[in-house]
Amino acid sequence: MTSSTNSRCIVTGAAGFIGANIIKGLNARGINDIIAVDDLTQGDKFRNLADLQITDYVDASDFYDKFTNKSYGDIDTVFHEGACSDTMEHNGKYMMDNNFRMSCDLFDACQSQKTRLLYASSAATYGGSAVFEEVPQYELPLNVYGYSKLLFDQKLRHELGSKFEKTQSQVAGFRYFNVYGPREQHKGRMASVAFHQFHQFKKDGKVKLFGSYGGYAAGMQERDFIYIDDVVAVNLWFYDHPEVSGIYNIGAGRAQPFNDVALTVINTMRSLNDSKSVSLTLQQAVEQHFLEYIDFPEALVGKYQSHTLANIDLLRAAGYKQSFMTVQDGVADYIRQLSRA
Repeated sequence: MTSSTNSRCIVTGAAGFIGANIIKGLNARGINDIIAVDDLTQGDKFRNLADLQITDYVDASDFYDKFTNKSYGDIDTVFHEGACSDTMEHNGKYMMDNNFRMSCDLFDACQSQKTRLLYASSAATYGGSAVFEEVPQYELPLNVYGYSKLLFDQKLRHELGSKFEKTQSQVAGFRYFNVYGPREQHKGRMASVAFHQFHQFKKDGKVKLFGSYGGYAAGMQERDFIYIDDVVAVNLWFYDHPEVSGIYNIGAGRAQPFNDVALTVINTMRSLNDSKSVSLTLQQAVEQHFLEYIDFPEALVGKYQSHTLANIDLLRAAGYKQSFMTVQDGVADYIRQLSRA
């Protein structure tokens, strides 16, 4: 079942990384009747919306009460990406108000209006777990951000059943793993490794990675990296399948070392600077001083995940069959886009 191009949608966190890319994906389908919700106190985030088509912009402080009061008419789907995503934020009251309570109010309003809700959960719900599967025994958040996301998932399980089987309209939560790609420039230190390494190489002609830690050799700590285009594709698949609800990991289903990211950045940048350059191996990149390892920071000892890997069995069982880009393909595409900016 495919949603109509006449559908009216709301995207919260619309000027953010994932929200803006979802609007871009909707626009590519001819869906432009979109209400964008965000807080533009950080004014430069407007750039993420400037080339997109929306019909209205609403400040987040005004939106939730008005939506509850049905001020926006019939809404087909809310893509709820709005949240404080800074994992280093320690103000628990702010985090719970912003990420948990507002999401609860939005969920209640969506159910009463029979509006579909596709929302951002997070892989941070797993925290210290060594297994990344959508079941409670593996959910061990390490910070209040992860807990705020987990508590909302738990609330929905309590109200809708463990597989959201009691929902009045579609509700799907997405536990995003390490997402990277265009429109993340406003995120500062929370931007992806690929983004920071692009700028490192542009400035210094080399990139830096953490040295050995946690039983992993230098640069071999690994993540499940997922390109933003794949994240958008998953969101749009659920938009096309309103019969599918539940909580799903959104990762590539593979763990790749940070060395893979660094080497792809290095080789892509070198080829952009000189089309005749030959791709380097990891050892060559280190020997030629394009890649430098730094001591693992004391501040992160005991607080750092050396390995993440999304179990995507539930996503596949739900019917999502598309493949996910490797770091080598996704990061190379991203670096080329950053170079053109």
